[in-house]
Amino acid sequence: MDKRKLGRTDLDVSQICLGTMTWGEQNTEQEAFEQLDYAVDAGINFIDAAEMYPVPPRPETQGLTEQYLGNWLARRGRRDDLVIASKVAGPGNGLTYLREGPRLTRDHIREACDASLRRLQTDYIDLYQVHWPDRNTNFFGRLGYRHREDEESTPIEETLGALHELVQEGKVRHIGLSNETPWGTMRYLQLAEQNGWPRPVSIQNPYNLLNRTFELGLAEVAHREDVGLLAYSPLAFGMLTGKYLDGQSPENARITLFSRFVRYKGERAERAIRAYCELARDHSLSPAHLALAWVNSRAFVTSNIIGATTMEQLKENIGSASVTLGEDVLEALEELHREFTYPCP
Repeated sequence: MDKRKLGRTDLDVSQICLGTMTWGEQNTEQEAFEQLDYAVDAGINFIDAAEMYPVPPRPETQGLTEQYLGNWLARRGRRDDLVIASKVAGPGNGLTYLREGPRLTRDHIREACDASLRRLQTDYIDLYQVHWPDRNTNFFGRLGYRHREDEESTPIEETLGALHELVQEGKVRHIGLSNETPWGTMRYLQLAEQNGWPRPVSIQNPYNLLNRTFELGLAEVAHREDVGLLAYSPLAFGMLTGKYLDGQSPENARITLFSRFVRYKGERAERAIRAYCELARDHSLSPAHLALAWVNSRAFVTSNIIGATTMEQLKENIGSASVTLGEDVLEALEELHREFTYPCP
């Protein structure tokens, strides 16, 4: 498994990161252990979690994902071999049961970090990320930014200052962002430089063949500022495997179970998915390998966060690390992207 430098740190992380948001909802603790054992044996050293997981978030399951990971770490004794990432939740998203509505204030961040450390059964988190901004902006697929003068927000200065304290105390090694914008990322970097605070080493945003908005502004930031992308949803909630085409609803699949995940549905998306699947078959690739190998090939991607609910899915997804796409395939993908993103009249 190839490894890549995490920002300007001394940490090398596997190009495939094991995502965990199904643990505690779609996956049991035993299944989480099986996934971890296989992934680590396959060369993955990077595990990503969050305080709000599993997804969809519910008060009855909140924290189970970190708990499962912590129990595995305690039993396997592999803590020093791994890079463990987690996240502190921002406001909204129906999380009123979490600290009576999470914010990115100093007190909330410190409370969240201590709770994550307890569940993970560790003294430190390698990468502690801000899950989404504490301000009115575009994230989770939202388009059409509208500014609000009356918004209630936590200043980024307070958020970054709190993260600085956690790094000084040794509870966190490095900090990262998630679901952030170019403006927000540059503001964090500016404040870090001005105050001598830790600079973000990564940004975890959605990126896949159906959603390439990261390329519009953040790809340049990632390159020039060494804040590499941790790409999440690389299969677009599984849509890019083709398993939902023609109205299919596979048993126990995420979109079958949870209708809220509609970000990648629609006629244009279906036509694009069908074309990508046909391209994969034409080159003797599975649709999953095509989609994941493409993300792996992007120079601004530090690690590709895969998730799975079955071992079969996990093995296929991890197997994408050994797939190299030829120039003909890459050009064909670009042609399809132009066709479906910028349709001619």
